[in-house]
Amino acid sequence: MKYFLIIFLLINTSIFSQSELKHDVYFNTDEYDVPLTEENRLLLFISSLDTITIDKISIYGFCDDRGTNDYNLELSQNRADAIKMMFADYGIDQNLITNVNGKGEILLKVLKEDEVNKVRGLNRKVEIIVKPKKLATKEKNIEETVVDKTSNKDKKITPEDIANGNIKTGDKIRLDKIYFKTNYSYVTSDSKKTLEKLAKILVAKKNVYFTIQGHVCCTQNSRDAVDKRTQKRNLSVARAKYIYDYLARKGVDKKRMKYVGLRRKFPLGGDPKYDRRVEILITYIADKK
Repeated sequence: MKYFLIIFLLINTSIFSQSELKHDVYFNTDEYDVPLTEENRLLLFISSLDTITIDKISIYGFCDDRGTNDYNLELSQNRADAIKMMFADYGIDQNLITNVNGKGEILLKVLKEDEVNKVRGLNRKVEIIVKPKKLATKEKNIEETVVDKTSNKDKKITPEDIANGNIKTGDKIRLDKIYFKTNYSYVTSDSKKTLEKLAKILVAKKNVYFTIQGHVCCTQNSRDAVDKRTQKRNLSVARAKYIYDYLARKGVDKKRMKYVGLRRKFPLGGDPKYDRRVEILITYIADKK
C-alpha cells in the first residue's frame, strides 16, 4: 500500500505540474472530417483528461501551404469546428472551450525535397491545448472522477448514509434502483421513487457537494454510447445531466453539483442493465454553520 501511495503521488504531482497538455489531430488533404485513426487517438487524449480539473481548452486549425488564403482560412476553421464538435460528443463541457480558431496555412519549411509531402502532412492539423487548473481550495480540487476504484469495495454507501451523515469525501453511492431505458438518457418509470427520495435527502443536506457520474453498457474500448434521441455519442454524460437537471428542479443548489460521463470505463459485469447507471461521488462536505 505504501508503494502504491508513492506511485500515485508521483503521478498526481506530474499531472498537475504541467502548465499545458497538448494534442494534435491530423487531416487528409482538403478534408475536415476526422479520420478514424485520429478519432481513436483523440478519444484516448480526452480520456486522459478525466483525471484533471480543466481551466480552459484552446483549439487551433491549420492547413498546408497549398490553396488560396481564403480557402485555407475556411478549411482550417472547419477543422477546428470539427474537433470542438467531437469534444462535445464525448461529454466535454463546451464552456471550457475558450478559443476555436482557424489559423490558415503553415508555410512550408524543409531542407530536403523528399521531406515535402511529410511536412505538409504534419501541417494539416488541429492543435489542442488544455490548461489544467492549479490545485487551490479543498472544495474545488477533490478528484471528480474515479481515482481509487476499490475505495468503496467493502462498504456499500446508500442515500440513507447521506441523510444520517455517515459519509465522507470520496465516498461513492451507486443508485441501485435507478435504471435507464436502453439507448436513452431518461429513466424507467420504476426509478422515479428512488429519484424522489434522493432529491429530498440532498435538498435537506445543504452542506454536501457531489459529482454525478454517468455510465453506459455494451460498448467497446471504453467508448461512450450513442444517445438515440440526439444521435450524439455522449450517452453517459446525457444520463448524468438528466439526474443533474432533475435534482435542480427539485431544489438542489446547482453550485453543489457537477456531472460527468465516464462512458464504459467501469463496467460492473453481469446484466447490462446494471451498467446503465449513475453514481454519486461525494466531493466535499462543508462545515455546518
